[in-house]
Amino acid sequence: MANSLTICILVFLLCVSADGARQVPYTINNNNGRFLSSSDSDVGICKSMVETQGYSCEEHTVTTTDGYILSLQRIPAGRSGVTADKPPVLLQHGLLVDAATWLLNTPDQSLGFILADNGYDVWLANTRGTKYSSGHTSLSPSDPAYWDWSWDELAANDLPASVQYVHDQTGQNLHYVGHSLGTLMALAAFSKQQSLNMIRSVSLLSPIAYLDQITTLLGKAAAYSMLGDALYWMGIHEFVPGGETVTKFINGICLRTNIDCSSVTSAFAGPPCCISPSTMDAVFKYGPQPTATKNMLHLAQMIRQGTIAMYDYRSGDDNKKHYGQPTPPVYNMSSIPNDLPLFLAHGGQDYLSDPADVQTLMGDLSDHDADKLVVLYLEEYAHLDFTLAGNTNQVVYDPIMDFFSLN
Repeated sequence: MANSLTICILVFLLCVSADGARQVPYTINNNNGRFLSSSDSDVGICKSMVETQGYSCEEHTVTTTDGYILSLQRIPAGRSGVTADKPPVLLQHGLLVDAATWLLNTPDQSLGFILADNGYDVWLANTRGTKYSSGHTSLSPSDPAYWDWSWDELAANDLPASVQYVHDQTGQNLHYVGHSLGTLMALAAFSKQQSLNMIRSVSLLSPIAYLDQITTLLGKAAAYSMLGDALYWMGIHEFVPGGETVTKFINGICLRTNIDCSSVTSAFAGPPCCISPSTMDAVFKYGPQPTATKNMLHLAQMIRQGTIAMYDYRSGDDNKKHYGQPTPPVYNMSSIPNDLPLFLAHGGQDYLSDPADVQTLMGDLSDHDADKLVVLYLEEYAHLDFTLAGNTNQVVYDPIMDFFSLN
């Protein structure tokens, strides 16, 4: 019991560490009152990651119905300069990262570049709260109200806004590829029939719908501690990992649980099979991205409750205010249209999208049209391998493009 309490306290301190404070300053400009980063060094993903590799790139923004200003990057042509002649593809990143995750490897290993070189019109989405999607029509990231959201809002607002924008800009329906949280956003949105009229196909890498069987002890400790809820009591609305103090707390957790934390990413997400040290250096160079504390609490609720449902305000009265009922509405995965082309790829070493939880999702999709569902299982793959492994181009991305060609 003492060890469990210690773990809970350490996880709590990990969440509220002062070293996780936001580093980017914010100012208000005269462009419709938008709050934007004032740092001159923030040149954007196009200039810092795409154009440096010899590709053309465009920066776009779209405003959600609740006022968040999201950045999107477009790679309209391959490195050869030949303009895309295939449909648009929207890439949606996972938790605590941004669109850079699709560009961190070499051009022949990164999905964003691979798709462009194969003739696809590539669009990179960035969810609210990340470095280049920190704007809002009336709020600043220093306002608590700015962080009053979870993945419910990402599914209901961010994803539809990005899909609609790409559709409007290109005049075409698009392929969607999501990783981790990007898959949860898609599953939730499409179970509500959102944006489906603009979608050609959906590819889900490390799909997340259920989380109650995750095998990461660190993740379970954070979820079951219940101390995360105290973040709101302390006024900590923005969740930003990183910093020296956080590292010390993680080391303390690892010592007390006898977990091998020589690699923290492996301890949380599973041991990657095929990621090079240079790629991991790039991951740390671009750093973790912030999210809302409420978003982390929502994910913890999924682990504790074993359901995929809307955010639980933990009071029948409060839930009734938000939903008109005392319990949060459930996202019904079986309501996803049976003829929606789905490609699911998951790994045997993934601690977050673990095989048991993926099988629960597959049970919900048991009536899906057999010719519209492709499942790829890679025993050696962990959570991060699906976007960062050196061999993903052959074992994951080539099958995805084969899937695209059929849809």
